[in-house]
Amino acid sequence: MIDGRAMGAMGANCYLYACMESKKAVIIDPGADGKRIYRWVLEKGLKVEYILLTHGHVDHIGAVDELRALLGDVLVGIHTGDAGMLTNGKKNLSSYFGPGLELQSADILLTDGQEIKIGNETLKVLFTPGHSPGCVCFLTNEGLFSGDTLFAGSIGRTDFPGGSLEQLLKGVKDKLLVLPEDTRVFPGHGEETSIGEEKRDNPYLI
Repeated sequence: MIDGRAMGAMGANCYLYACMESKKAVIIDPGADGKRIYRWVLEKGLKVEYILLTHGHVDHIGAVDELRALLGDVLVGIHTGDAGMLTNGKKNLSSYFGPGLELQSADILLTDGQEIKIGNETLKVLFTPGHSPGCVCFLTNEGLFSGDTLFAGSIGRTDFPGGSLEQLLKGVKDKLLVLPEDTRVFPGHGEETSIGEEKRDNPYLI
């Protein structure tokens, strides 16, 4: 089961991915509105085991510590390349908008190709740097969570510290566009798309 909602002033998409047999779940990119996300989890009757982050920018991590407190026994995972963003307001860009956000360190440092079990479901980490040094996507049997790497008709911006257009395009072409064309894509902002649609119509990839 995949369910997504836009959170916070920047409208970053937060997702629930769950095994409906076991009711075990993961929260992906809780950028804001921690209590709202918590109520959403309760409404679905889910047991969250992980909070997984596609990258470390503030609009994708803002509610992490609030949810840690609300959920209790939950593990937070981020790629090693972005791990320092959790604890540093300048690195996660929050200090540009006001008081810097400094969170607890991650419990798990994600690596390329790593597989995480959620009940009877599996989530695979795909390392796709470029938007940030440790940007990742998460591949499941229901679709791809692309974070700020790939959007409907666009790609992630690369002008933040540690960004690289060359790296981002290489990751998209080598890791994402090789997936089946009917693979659903759930981006960090905006509407759902598919790999086939982006191969045909995305002006940055033609």
